[in-house]
Amino acid sequence: MMRFSWQNYKLYAMGENELRPLTKDGYEGNMFGWFPAGWSNGGWLETLSFLSYSPEHKTFKGGLSGATIIDSLDTLYLMELKEEFQEAKAWVKESFHLNVSGEASLFEVNIRYIGGLLSAFYLTGEEVFRLKAIKLGEKLLPAFNTPTGIPKGVVNFKSGSWGWTTAGSSSILAEFGSLHLEFLHLTELSGNQVFAEKVRNIRRVLRKIDKPFGLYPNFLSPVSGNWVQHHVSVGGLGDSFYEYLIKSWLMSAKTDTEAKNMYYEALEAIETYLLNVSPGGLTYIAEWRGGILDHKMGHLACFSGGMIALGAEDAKEEKRAHYRELAAQITRTCHESYVRSDTKLGPEAFWFNSGREAVATQLGESYYILRPEVVESYMYLWRQTHNPIYREWGWDVVMALEKYCRTEAGFSGIQDVYSSIPNHDNKQQSFFLAETLKYLYLLFSEDDVLSLEDWVFNTEAHPLPVNHSDSLGRATRRQ
Repeated sequence: MMRFSWQNYKLYAMGENELRPLTKDGYEGNMFGWFPAGWSNGGWLETLSFLSYSPEHKTFKGGLSGATIIDSLDTLYLMELKEEFQEAKAWVKESFHLNVSGEASLFEVNIRYIGGLLSAFYLTGEEVFRLKAIKLGEKLLPAFNTPTGIPKGVVNFKSGSWGWTTAGSSSILAEFGSLHLEFLHLTELSGNQVFAEKVRNIRRVLRKIDKPFGLYPNFLSPVSGNWVQHHVSVGGLGDSFYEYLIKSWLMSAKTDTEAKNMYYEALEAIETYLLNVSPGGLTYIAEWRGGILDHKMGHLACFSGGMIALGAEDAKEEKRAHYRELAAQITRTCHESYVRSDTKLGPEAFWFNSGREAVATQLGESYYILRPEVVESYMYLWRQTHNPIYREWGWDVVMALEKYCRTEAGFSGIQDVYSSIPNHDNKQQSFFLAETLKYLYLLFSEDDVLSLEDWVFNTEAHPLPVNHSDSLGRATRRQ
């Protein structure tokens, strides 16, 4: 599947951000400008009022290209697709230029490009990846030039300004909260402390600010340092902030106690105010709007089963078994969202209301865009429990992808998981190669392939090494 995805990308779209398999061409897209890939359309529309969007900017491009190439590097290397890896490396060396203009999402550039380059460097030792990661990191620094140091979501590569968002707009928790892993590695590999200082300041701001019931709302003003409204989600807009807390603790070889404490405090608040069990016995994490719950989960929130499993062993002793069980129950709920569809692939969002459970009930939420979060949780639960059910569930996903998402020239998302006649969306997302196929591969690999003792995955599934000596990232690593 990886070779097929890559070969069609190379044939029809090499150097573009993504492949469009139906029309057999490339797609630069605007996701690296105003439309972050981690959001559903609904998440974006819901946010417009906070981001001061204006229509003339709807064709933004970040100027960066080759997202699929950078996102694929470590997957190709891991799967020992040597010829394909060399093709990708050659493109990075010869054609990945950083003298770009235009505007791009700080978050997407960080998790896809910087994450992908860092992983490629750590896996291969090839200097080209280190140098390009550092240069790209330097281009993101102007986003932090705000009164609070909380970065803006969009950075202009040419002017170094905040981008198109206005002074009154918000920064998004999942975006500014998903920089820590990569920026600490940028400091380590460059010797420049500025990267680490920027993300430590984000932590300081978040530690100081009042949190409603211990919860972290999704929108924060980078000017005032205040929450803009009280919408809390472990899915889109919030998700990877929580993931990076527990992973910062693990990546520091369990020395970053601040991250650990923030994670468990946040998880307790989530459990108290957002966790629910449906009448049918399905455990889910609802969304919170100023105290009122939306009884739905987004596909993006399905990473949380894996996250809670990953964090279980370092919880207080009396909570460990509870968190393992909670991880298994949330993962089971996400599995149910898959098996209750005609294609056995899960919708973008699913609800628990009016006697209907774990199914999309709102217009425009029944699509599947090759997302990885459910198989990500299967992989973590497999590694922790070795219960064969997770491999069985993962294989069901492989079969469904082959049946409904494979086209003549690549894999495509589908517009309705409840229709057994697929209507393809004509996009082979770069995260399909970075995440979905990698997590499936690891699910069927031995535990020592990218061992969770030695690696943490950024939110785009790019592996970063655990530091086995100190949390400042200046010492040697266990190979």
